[in-house]
Amino acid sequence: MNLAHQKCVPCEGGTKPMATGEIEPYLEEVKDWKVVNQNGADTISREFKFKDFKEALAFVNKIGEIAEEEGHHPDIKLGWGRVKVELSTHAIGGLSTNDFILAAKINKLQQEQERSEAK
Repeated sequence: MNLAHQKCVPCEGGTKPMATGEIEPYLEEVKDWKVVNQNGADTISREFKFKDFKEALAFVNKIGEIAEEEGHHPDIKLGWGRVKVELSTHAIGGLSTNDFILAAKINKLQQEQERSEAK
């Protein structure tokens, strides 16, 4: 599937959110993300750990750049040494392919950041 190389597309009104059976194959593509039901709507969520606040903030800023490029924006909670990211497609009240595409891009960003720190 290689979601990290796909592009988010604008979501049309009237599009239905993904059903549980549709979610599973996408979830397998985005390691460490979990489905959470909030007020009857599915979201995907992941928490990332960092050595300090500055590193976590830099990660959030990079997520912001990706979100702007994709036209799809996550909910982000920033704390000391941690970032929690939640994705859903608000226009349809649940999950769409866009959520998994952005999750894959965020995972790729984290992997690249870990590689650059290891050098």
